[in-house]
Amino acid sequence: METTENHLAEASLETAMELGLLKEEFELIIEILGRTPNFTEVSIYSVMWSEHCSYKNSIKWLKTLPKEGPHMLAEAGEENAGLVDIGDGLACAFKIESHNHPSALEPYQGAATGVGGINRDIFTMGARPIAQLNSLRFGNIELDRTKWLVKGVVKGIGDYGNSFGIPVVGGELFFDECYNTNPLVNAMSAGIMKTGGMISATSYGLGNPVFIVGSSTGKDGIHGAAFASKDIHEDSMEDLPAVQVGDPFQEKLLLEASLELTEIDAIIGMQDMGAAGITCSTSEMSGKEGFGMIIDLDKVPCRQEGMLPFEILLSESQERMLVVVKKGREAEVEAIFDKWDLNCKQIGEVTEGGRLEYFAKGIKVANVPAESLILGGGAPVYEREYKEPAYYQENKKFSIDSVEEPKDLRAVAKFLWTHPNIASKKWVMEQYDSMVGTINMSTNRPTDAGVVNIKGTDKALVFTVDCNARYVHADPEKGCAIAVAEAARNIVCSGGEPSAITNCLNFGNPYNPEVYWQFVGAIKGMSAACLKFKTPVTGGNVSFYNQSAQSGVDVPVFPTPTIGMMGIMPSKKNITTLAFQAEGDLIYLLGGAKNDINSSEYLYAYHKEKNSPAPYFDLDTEYELQDTLKSLIKKGLTVSAHDCADGGLFMTLMESAMPNNLGFEVSTDANFRKDAYLFGEAQSRVVVSVKAENKEKFETLAKEVGFTNLGSVKGKAMRIDGESFGTVAAAKDEFDSALENYLIKNN
Repeated sequence: METTENHLAEASLETAMELGLLKEEFELIIEILGRTPNFTEVSIYSVMWSEHCSYKNSIKWLKTLPKEGPHMLAEAGEENAGLVDIGDGLACAFKIESHNHPSALEPYQGAATGVGGINRDIFTMGARPIAQLNSLRFGNIELDRTKWLVKGVVKGIGDYGNSFGIPVVGGELFFDECYNTNPLVNAMSAGIMKTGGMISATSYGLGNPVFIVGSSTGKDGIHGAAFASKDIHEDSMEDLPAVQVGDPFQEKLLLEASLELTEIDAIIGMQDMGAAGITCSTSEMSGKEGFGMIIDLDKVPCRQEGMLPFEILLSESQERMLVVVKKGREAEVEAIFDKWDLNCKQIGEVTEGGRLEYFAKGIKVANVPAESLILGGGAPVYEREYKEPAYYQENKKFSIDSVEEPKDLRAVAKFLWTHPNIASKKWVMEQYDSMVGTINMSTNRPTDAGVVNIKGTDKALVFTVDCNARYVHADPEKGCAIAVAEAARNIVCSGGEPSAITNCLNFGNPYNPEVYWQFVGAIKGMSAACLKFKTPVTGGNVSFYNQSAQSGVDVPVFPTPTIGMMGIMPSKKNITTLAFQAEGDLIYLLGGAKNDINSSEYLYAYHKEKNSPAPYFDLDTEYELQDTLKSLIKKGLTVSAHDCADGGLFMTLMESAMPNNLGFEVSTDANFRKDAYLFGEAQSRVVVSVKAENKEKFETLAKEVGFTNLGSVKGKAMRIDGESFGTVAAAKDEFDSALENYLIKNN
């Protein structure tokens, strides 16, 4: 029988390695402590030095990302989330994080607690969440397991988010067999607060009391951070206790109590209790200022009797936070949490000397220096080997001439509009509440990015999540730069101006040199694009060890550096829909066409050619295109704007036609292969519609980046070079029902 006392015995190297530590890390712990750690202490280090908490295999490269900008109020790594000044005395806090491994085992709770955790990061800073987005990747949609995962994840996100009361304003959904075992579930949240009202995640002041607030502590989520830092295998179901359980109604109460707390100036700092639970929050808050804490684990409200010290310390039970209160103001804080019927228990106090001392039953069960646990402190930092994989050079050998152009391009078009990666995500979005709070401006007027109203001002915020992982796999540096550029393009097409990004970096095992090469390349591409667009990185999340078993071999998922971008719309009159608005409007392609089908859905899924480079992309060209489009929108010369992305020009035209059932009649350019012109995914292209009376003004301004007059909005059919590709209404019915048919009706 395990007891507190037998956890005080010296831990062995074997125990440390079973908990995920390396031999040299165990030796470093002994050096730091000046003695051999006990089981509780080695458990603490195992989670805090896991990749999930310490970023030990990624921090070297993360530090190279651009983090400074004129509107930054909190830079990456400083607080629970990034914070950007949006003017009018307001600031926006936003962040994206992954919940991949938990969702692979228990999709409903894995996804739900991902939503809960990212929202806590926002309101812990003192901001009220106003918008949610998500980026989801799953395996082959024909597999029963994939269908189970999709349904569970979508329901988990929907149930938690809807109950919590924050609208979903955007997202993406992508299928590929590389995600068969290991789906990716990335959740983003954004909130608004008054400038200067930020609550810092810090601790200082000798004798200041330390409180745990919110839900009681249970055994769910123990060693969850360590679980997220290893590959998923068939026996991973044994790690199910590492999956947390969420309660959105409890979180709603915690939100209101936390925001009320910001009004009374009674606290020093507040920290969300996410990965590694009490261990993480006490160490991160203490390590920043060089103070320590004495914590009495017997005072922690627990859901189960007889929980051992390491279980209380490492539990990742949801809806909990740590609050350091100004001495003498305890009663005010307790009154607020009592009002909202939440736990608010003092479990310790701040000390000098920088050590964390944890007690149970009057026994000191652990004594560790706080700084040794945290990122940028004593946690190890590694520089991993990386090498270019053979497939990268093989991709470059691809030639469009090796692909025969199909005779029936109408069949290709139908294949694409019913493909799960391109078809409508209506079945998913209908399970999310997109209108709660009445601030989503994109629901009735669809836009490339989610537009969120800021009440009482003429401004709006614009949000998007973007990453074509196939491009990143083909060329990590170029592919990740495209992800940033596409996010910026979506914001500009909607009438906004890109401001800053958060990222969720999903990769395979970092000890694989080829995976690490992908990671390094992605960081370089992100840096270049963020510098060009002046969108600093406010923070985010690294998720390694995302692998899927194929033919008995662990294969890394596509490198997936999801970009969450925030933009500002200075005037709501600039909001620009993607939808065609009236017959007779002229249709233009901004930017140049290319004879390019590289890494397109058309090439990959229709022709089943999986080895090709990333599509055409030039960063300077992209920047000039977006700059020109911003001017066109501000001058009122565009009726609609929609970027060319998945499915190419044809899908861009069809998506612009569907909202108002307005057809189009366009011509292609004989200088290009027709399949490349319609279905290629070369970057830096946008389809806009323009009133006929603005033709001359538009063309004068647009000539700087080049344009093609494709045709006009006309009738109810999609006509290309005089040939009908079907009616908009019939195509829309198939486009809207395809995903549900795959997941539900064809079961």
